[in-house]
Amino acid sequence: MDFHEHQLRKEIIQTCLDMNRIGLNQGTSGNVSARLDNCMLITPSAIAYDQLEPEMIASMPFDGIPGEWNGPLRPSIEWRFHLDILKSRNDVNATVHCHPPNCTAIAMARMNIPACHYMVAAFGGNSVRCSSYELPGSPELSRTALRALEGRSACLLANHGSIAVGESLKGAIWTAVELETLARQYLLSLQLVHEGGPKILGSDEIEGVLDLFKSYGKQEDST
Repeated sequence: MDFHEHQLRKEIIQTCLDMNRIGLNQGTSGNVSARLDNCMLITPSAIAYDQLEPEMIASMPFDGIPGEWNGPLRPSIEWRFHLDILKSRNDVNATVHCHPPNCTAIAMARMNIPACHYMVAAFGGNSVRCSSYELPGSPELSRTALRALEGRSACLLANHGSIAVGESLKGAIWTAVELETLARQYLLSLQLVHEGGPKILGSDEIEGVLDLFKSYGKQEDST
C-alpha cells in the first residue's frame, strides 16, 4: 500500500467519523467510497467507524467479477450503487451514503425536494429527485439510484436515505450536509399550512442560479 492509498483510506475513515459526529448518520448504517486508479475503496459492512483501520477498507476493481473484493472484511452491502456510480460518472470520485433525519423523512414520503430555495441548484438542477423503493444492496436499487442521480450530485432513496457525490470526499460530504440542510428547511416550510407551504422558484429563476454555480468556489487566476 503506497502513501497515497494509505492517506485516502484514512480520509474515508475520517469522513465516516465526521458523518456521524455532525448528525448525518447513526451507528454503522451509512457507507463511504472513493476512486483509486482502477478500483474503488469502500467501507466494510457493519463495523463501527471508530474501530476502523486503513487496512480494513475494502478494495473492489472496476473491471473485475461483480462483487469480488480485496481486504480482510466484506464491503458494505451497498457496494453495487457505489461501484456503478463511480464507473458511470467520470465527474465523481467519492460517494457518501447516509440516513440523515430530514432527508430520510422526505424519502419516507417518497417526495422530491423542489426548487423551494435557490440552493437546490447546488445539486445540478431544479429539484433533488427521490428514487423508487428497492431492496437495499440490490441491482434494482443501484439502477434506480443512477436514474435519480442523472445530472445531479445528490438524490434521495425512497424509505431509505440519501446519496451525495463529489469530485473528492470533502466535496461529497459538503454536498451531503447541504442536502440535509435543504431538507430540514423544506420540511419546516411545509408546516406553514396556512401560507400554502413554500413558494417554488420558476425554471427561469433557477436557470440563473445554475449559471452561478458553474463558477462557484472557483478562484480566478489573477496572473
